[in-house]
Amino acid sequence: MADLTTKENGSACKTKYPALRRLEIRAAFLFANFFLIIMALYHLKPARSSLFIEAFGASHLPYVWIGTAVTMVTFIAWYHRLVERYNRFHVVLGTLVTFAAILVIFRILFIEVTGAVAVAFYIFVDILGVVLVEQFWSLTNSIYSTEEGKRWYGLVGTGGLIGGVVGSSAGAVLLKKTSLETTDLLLAAAAILVVIYILTWIMGYLGIYCELDSAEKPRAEAGGWRALTRSRYLILIAGIMLLAQLASPVIEFQFMKTVESSYTELEGRTAFLAMFFGLLGFISIPINLIVTPLIHRLFGVIAGLMVQPLAMGFFSFGFFLNPTTLMGSATKISDRALSYSINRASKELLYVPVNPVVIFQAKAWIDMFGYRLFKVLSSFVILLLTQWLPVKLGVEQLSWLTMGICAVWIGVVFALRSDYRLFPHH
Repeated sequence: MADLTTKENGSACKTKYPALRRLEIRAAFLFANFFLIIMALYHLKPARSSLFIEAFGASHLPYVWIGTAVTMVTFIAWYHRLVERYNRFHVVLGTLVTFAAILVIFRILFIEVTGAVAVAFYIFVDILGVVLVEQFWSLTNSIYSTEEGKRWYGLVGTGGLIGGVVGSSAGAVLLKKTSLETTDLLLAAAAILVVIYILTWIMGYLGIYCELDSAEKPRAEAGGWRALTRSRYLILIAGIMLLAQLASPVIEFQFMKTVESSYTELEGRTAFLAMFFGLLGFISIPINLIVTPLIHRLFGVIAGLMVQPLAMGFFSFGFFLNPTTLMGSATKISDRALSYSINRASKELLYVPVNPVVIFQAKAWIDMFGYRLFKVLSSFVILLLTQWLPVKLGVEQLSWLTMGICAVWIGVVFALRSDYRLFPHH
C-alpha cells in the first residue's frame, strides 16, 4: 500500500475522499479504533494475572513487576529506534500482525500452564498495552492540531474507557456462559487485533491518517530529567505522579492476595477479575464525565488532586481493619478509577501554564523512566516487608505504607498550591 501518512505525500493524501476527513467522521473512526485496542487489552489483563497466580501465587507478583519494568526499558528503547527507521503507519500494521501471531503461539504454549510461559505472557501483555496505545496516540497527534485535539480528544479517549468495560465484561461472559477457558481469551484478543488491522488499513486508505503540514513536534531528549530539576513547580508535579506510582503496586498486591484467597480455581478467578475490570471502567466513565468537571468548577484543580490520595488513604485504613476481597476491591477502585479520571484530568491542567517544550521533555522522562523506577522501588519494598525481613508484615499491615505515602502525597499537593496560584491564569 502506498504511504498515506507522510508529509511528502500529503497533497495526494488529502485529495482522496475529502468528505471522510471531516473532523467528526475522523473522530468516529478513532473512537472505534481506540475502543477495539482497549477491548483487546482487557481480554488479556484478567487472563495474564490469573494465569500468573495459577503458576506462582500472588506473593511473587513483585518479582514479575520488576522483570516487566526492566524489560520495558530495553524494549521501548529498541522500539523507538524502529519507529525512527521505518514509516510509523507500516510499523503499526506490522505490530498488529506480529502481536496477533504471538497471542496464538501463547495459546498453544498454555495447553499446559507453566511458570516460564506465565512470566513471559505477563510481560508481553504489558508490552502490548504500552505499544498499541503509544502507536494510536502517536498517529492521532500527527493528524490533529492542538485546537482540534481539545475539541475531540475527550470523545476519542472515552472510546478507550468504554472499550475497557466491554472487553472485561465480554471476557467474563465468555468464561461463565460458554465452554471457553481462560487461555481462549488470547484467541479472542488476537481476533480483535486482526479487526484493528483491517480498520487501520481502511483509515489509511481513506486518508484519515494524513499528517498535518505543521512544524515538527518537539522531541524528548535523553536528559529530559534536567527539565524537572530547573523548576520547583515541575518537581512537585513529578512528585505527585511518582508517589501515586509508589502506592499503586502496594494496593495491587493486597487486592491480588485477597483474590487468590477467595478464588482458588483458574476460570472463576479470571471471570472475577474480568468483571472487576469492567466495573472499574464503568465507575471511571461517570467520574470522568460528570464528577471531574463539577469538582474543577466548584473547588478548582488543587481540590481535584486531593481526591485520589484522600480516598486511597481512607480505603486503605478500611482494608487494614477488614482485609477482605470486597474491601480490597474498593481500595483498588479508589486507586485506578480515580487515577484514570479526576487525577489524570487535574494533572493535565497543571501543565497548561508551562512551556510546551519543557512539558514534553519532563513528561517523557516521567513516563519512560520515572514510573518504572518507582514501580520497581515499590516492588522491592513489598518484598522486603513481606518476605525478606526477619519480621514479616501481613498483607493488611501494608496499608500503613499506603497511608504514609498518601500523607506525603497530600503534603506535596499543598506545597504545589502556592506555586500554582502564582501563574497569571489563576
